[in-house]
Formats: sequence, structure tokens, C-alpha cells
Amino acid sequence: MSNPTRSKQEQIKHIFTAWDDALGAKDLDGAMKLYHPDATLESPLVCHLLGSREGIVRGRDNLRAFVEKVFAHQPENRRRFRARYLTDGSRITWEYPRRSPDGDQMDIVEVMEVRDGLIAHHRVYWGWVSVGMLTSGEHSR
Repeated sequence: MSNPTRSKQEQIKHIFTAWDDALGAKDLDGAMKLYHPDATLESPLVCHLLGSREGIVRGRDNLRAFVEKVFAHQPENRRRFRARYLTDGSRITWEYPRRSPDGDQMDIVEVMEVRDGLIAHHRVYWGWVSVGMLTSGEHSR
């Protein structure tokens, strides 16, 4: 749940840290606490894992089912190296660059619009290494 006493910058920093912590721990409840009930998520992985034609998940209940599949099908070499984030106070973005200190990783850019301290809209953009893992089936195992 959001904390209205936090400044917008503190809310953004919390999302940056808590979202990655939940991803690393595959903590479904922790991840869902960060999203608005009416949140949307857009990603090529939506079509792949849900077999849908549209790459959008709407609402926290549907998002929960999707993220549960994401956690169950994460490739072993899904690393989470990232540096800093960029923000305008209501939107946060960061990159998981292809090159990391431990070698190549999935190249992804995360963009999240934050409202009331929670993620309202989440968009995930995939680079060529990530798309290759998707088309090879590595993200389905």
C-alpha cells in the first residue's frame, strides 16, 4: 500500500528498490503491493506467456496471474544488473543493459508511471538479446 507521507522522490526510489527486490525473490505478494488496483502492464512477454494478441494486462488481479507466470518461466540467466534510474517525479525509467559486469544479460528498459506511490502504468521494452531469448523459447521453460 502507498505511503502518502513519503515525498514523490521517496516514492519513486521505493518503487525502484522494492520492485527489483520482489523480482529477484520472485515475491508475488511483494510485487503486487506496488501496483494500483487498476494498473496496466505492457510487454511482448504478455503475448508470449498468455497467448494473447494484445500485449497488455489490465488490473492487479490479471497482473497477478501474469506475474506469477513470469516468475515461473524466468530464464536462468535473467540477471538484474542496472545502474541508476531517471525520473520526472511521476515517471521512472531504467535500463537492464545487455552488457553487465557478469556478461551479457537480458536487455530490457522498464518505464513506470507512479500515482499515489503505486505503479499505475508499466511498460517493458525488450532489446535484441531479450527478443532472441523469447523467440528461441528460453523464456518458456
